[in-house]
Amino acid sequence: MQEEKPWYENGRFWESMSGILFGVERWDLATKEIDHLVELLGLPSEASILDLCCGPGRHSIDMSRRGFEVTGVDRTEQYLAVARDKAAWEGLKIEFVQEDMRKFVRPGAFDAALSMFTSFGYFDDSEDDRIVAENVFRSLKTGGKWVIDLIGKEVLARIFQARDWDEMDDTIILEERTPNADWSIMNMRWILVKNGRTEEFILNLRMYSARELSDLLKSVGFSKTSVYGSLEGAPYDHKAKRLIMVGQK
Repeated sequence: MQEEKPWYENGRFWESMSGILFGVERWDLATKEIDHLVELLGLPSEASILDLCCGPGRHSIDMSRRGFEVTGVDRTEQYLAVARDKAAWEGLKIEFVQEDMRKFVRPGAFDAALSMFTSFGYFDDSEDDRIVAENVFRSLKTGGKWVIDLIGKEVLARIFQARDWDEMDDTIILEERTPNADWSIMNMRWILVKNGRTEEFILNLRMYSARELSDLLKSVGFSKTSVYGSLEGAPYDHKAKRLIMVGQK
């Protein structure tokens, strides 16, 4: 019997979720997000940027427009094809690489790395997250910074709902969430209903508190970590909506 692939290797999942994860509003948000990131990181002009898990290139394209040298890495070929087409249409020179983030490493190549939109914590084995962190650390120049954007465990505990649903265009999305006993993994069941057709996907995401994520980055060599509650640099407090971790090499 063939072993079932993990959810993040399921091309059907990414295809079905494309319009939901990367709709027009999400693309429009990229410009403001990069505005905040440039200020938060103090990025010099023409800095070299690694966009890890770049998807269809929302952030890669916007950063390239601003003159940054950008490398986008993702394992999903259909998203990279979209990113390449958009970059070519605008005449932008962006390197897009199809690779698993556990394998991509380019020693001392980048001034900054981005892991945006909850693109860290995919793997069942926490050691795989450590491998990703080690790879990013090695790929940064001395003084380089890595931004991780996700929903922190503290935020999730505050806003947790076991079930909810949403409607986007012609698709109904039903989501069921179950944390494991020690709140290290969130198990999720997503059901999509579109044109009378139903699709179901099972996802498992590793959850990190600010302290856990900071400890992980420091354990692989990052000399300093800073935590924020938004890309605008808000404090990570009871009002935070995201966990923004910045590690400096």
